[in-house]
Amino acid sequence: MRVETLEKQFDLIVIGAGTGGYTAAICAAREGYSVCILEPREAGGTCLNRGCIPTKTLMHSAQLYRELREAEKFGISAAEVTLDTERLYARKDEVVSQLRAGIEGLLKANKVEYIAEKGEITDIHGDIKTVKTASYVLKAPKILVATGSKPFVPPIPGTDLPGVVTSDEILSWKGGLPASLAIIGGGVIGVEIATIFSDLGKRVVLIEALERLLPGMDREISQNLSMILKRRGVEIFTSATVESIIKLQNNYVNLESDGAEGENVHETLQIDLKRKGEQVGVQAGLVLVAVGRRGYLEGLFAEGQQPESDRGLVVDEYFETSVPGVYAVGDIVSGGIQLAHMAGAQAHNAVAHMVGKEPELDLGVVPSCVYTNPEIAAVGLSEAQAKELGIKVRVGKYPMSGNGKTVIQGGERGFIKLVFDADSTVLLGAQLMCERATDLVSELATAIVNKLTAKQLERVIRPHPTFSEAVSEAAAGGFGKSIYIK
Repeated sequence: MRVETLEKQFDLIVIGAGTGGYTAAICAAREGYSVCILEPREAGGTCLNRGCIPTKTLMHSAQLYRELREAEKFGISAAEVTLDTERLYARKDEVVSQLRAGIEGLLKANKVEYIAEKGEITDIHGDIKTVKTASYVLKAPKILVATGSKPFVPPIPGTDLPGVVTSDEILSWKGGLPASLAIIGGGVIGVEIATIFSDLGKRVVLIEALERLLPGMDREISQNLSMILKRRGVEIFTSATVESIIKLQNNYVNLESDGAEGENVHETLQIDLKRKGEQVGVQAGLVLVAVGRRGYLEGLFAEGQQPESDRGLVVDEYFETSVPGVYAVGDIVSGGIQLAHMAGAQAHNAVAHMVGKEPELDLGVVPSCVYTNPEIAAVGLSEAQAKELGIKVRVGKYPMSGNGKTVIQGGERGFIKLVFDADSTVLLGAQLMCERATDLVSELATAIVNKLTAKQLERVIRPHPTFSEAVSEAAAGGFGKSIYIK
């Protein structure tokens, strides 16, 4: 029986209901646009369903588990602390479902029509664009693409073996967790998953092709993180090239690290590495490939309808593609920063351009956060980056070992580093490795956007004892005025 497709007209069609997509849809609806949003999977996209939120939920539980096992140093005796993997992941699903329902409610409240189908853009060259789904022919003068990204799996022999997974699979794992995990990739995803599994008492091996973990961040942060992870038992191989992954016959590891007997077993995998000219074999029950993500373009455009692309869609400063009226935001943008808050900011500015307004958000100052323990955050220029640009700088650094709140909570070694223009004393950048770094960085991003000076940062009275008072000391320390730095 032939099903007749229905034609619908809108002012804007949004493809993808991740952070960039739903933000754009809501912003446009509030500007008076009629909007529909297409999403064949769950609302919320990668960040909510397969990224930021699941990772941080598992990380919170894992950190609590580690802290309970180490509670004696705080005068608390927790004689028996057990791990319930099924409940751990169920809690993650509950958090995701609650937040997803909130997004769906916001779209409904703003009268955005939600179509749970995949769309193909079949005509972008006229004043009115066309998108086809299984049930509808949709027409609008404007389209915004926010299809996000998917994990990239490099062409390494053995990546198709059972037990070799991406972040999508490991965050939705069913059954017992492996006793050991090897992670290929020492970027943000790799170090966050390493933190979770090591906190859960698993053996973790972390492999990075470049010379250090988090190669895009301040070198001191990378070095400090490596020391902390090693102290927690994580084995780290840097400057290591993965040549293959093989299955070891007749070798099994129990999926539960506590040694409990059960039916869940998994064949051991071996990763063959080349490191400093030597061959190394690393074994683990599960292998995570976390070497980055690529924009998702599959099946999105009909033949001859795709705008200019280069590992993603090429856009201008207003996020309009080479085809007028077709916009793109988020991970699908060529050369873009793959962060949820960046996608949301881009969506705000793209919609502002659509409706003839001046974009309001400064996209030149974007905080980067890593939710290890301690947390890591950075915004603006590092000292090395400023020097590469020929900028003379003054650096204020405060070690968190002298911060009262850090000592109270038994925090790891960390610091706050502020980079100032040596002449104007305007704040150029900040690097933080401390408790609540991902919250503290917003204050420093505000200072950079508004070109605040060291003196202006110092004038603020920050409460004691807090982590935030370290900002005052770092600002003063750059100019020899800190009270708590010897």
